[in-house]
Amino acid sequence: MKKLLLWVPLLVFAGLVALAMHGLYRPNDPTIRSALVGKPLPALTLEPMLPSKPGLALGENPGGEPRLVNVFASWCVPCIAEAPQLMRLKQEGVAIDAIAIRDTGPAIARFLAEHGDPYRRIGDDPRSAVQLALGSSGVPETFVIDAQGRIAMQHIGAITEGDVPRILAALEAAR
Repeated sequence: MKKLLLWVPLLVFAGLVALAMHGLYRPNDPTIRSALVGKPLPALTLEPMLPSKPGLALGENPGGEPRLVNVFASWCVPCIAEAPQLMRLKQEGVAIDAIAIRDTGPAIARFLAEHGDPYRRIGDDPRSAVQLALGSSGVPETFVIDAQGRIAMQHIGAITEGDVPRILAALEAAR
């Protein structure tokens, strides 16, 4: 029995080393998720970014259907990368509203002319106040809004081709 007790300090040390190694090599996830997922959209109103499109009233859900709210900017390189996927979602019949942050109307108009316009409404968020109220910390970000106006899902980063089926499934589940 005494010989077995001699191994206890070595086993404790090995356990501490294993715990430290796990902490050091665990993948780092710096993502900050919105605390509003599963909760209703706040009743916030944004002025139109472009004269040709209406602004955005987040608390309203025109049509009572699930929709996407995409946070983007013309100066955002990943937003260019996700533009074809947003056009694909629009072609699938998805209603997409947008919040343009810290941008100008002419820059947004050029962006949409070059990369496609999937949006039915675009709200102007010049100081990112609404973006921060949503719990969004960067661009692009996309929120799936269910038929009752609650945030059903948050997608952080550019939507890739591989993300489209998951977003379509989330929209279907949000009916």
